[in-house]
Amino acid sequence: MELWSNDFSEGGPIPGEFAFCLPDAEQHATFGPNRNPHMAWSGIPDGTRSLAVICHDPDVPTVPDDVNVEGREVPEDLPRTDFFHWVLVGLPPDVTEIGAAACSDGVTTGGKSDEAPFGCRQGANDYTGWFAEDPDMAGDYYGYDGPCPPWNDTLVHHYVFTIFALDAETLDLPSRFDGTDARAAIEGHVLGSAEMTGTYTLNPRLS
Repeated sequence: MELWSNDFSEGGPIPGEFAFCLPDAEQHATFGPNRNPHMAWSGIPDGTRSLAVICHDPDVPTVPDDVNVEGREVPEDLPRTDFFHWVLVGLPPDVTEIGAAACSDGVTTGGKSDEAPFGCRQGANDYTGWFAEDPDMAGDYYGYDGPCPPWNDTLVHHYVFTIFALDAETLDLPSRFDGTDARAAIEGHVLGSAEMTGTYTLNPRLS
């Protein structure tokens, strides 16, 4: 299988058009256009009954003490964990691409609906937990929401987009599910996969 995008290249920076946050000289970060990038694929294996798309950032700090704190930096060697930005399952196998902005176009405060194209299902991304204690932003965030790494992180973040070809038309998932649920559900059903990675930072020293 092969996966590509018209909007960024393998290993290259993700344009701000597809980010949840953009650099801001006064506030460090401000809301971005937050459009999902174009994704296309080929080489689907015989027997594929559905497709799934997952985008995750494996570089999220595990300790929040220094995150976005004035006068401090998030150390590069801090242990990191996954943060899911996009979880989509149940794509028909004859679909070969997702257009830019088809699943997200702008920041939606207070959560986003699970409405999805092609009759598929979108899981809750990890902004749901991140904003849980923020009265202005709290809610369930479904579908794609793009990069917004800590503006003081000394590590450039990586965003891994993966397409999975599955031997199951539907997956055993609850009505509300997230990236961890989706990963568990596709286990044992993967006929093939492909991935590509983009990078993003809000730290002006790393730009």
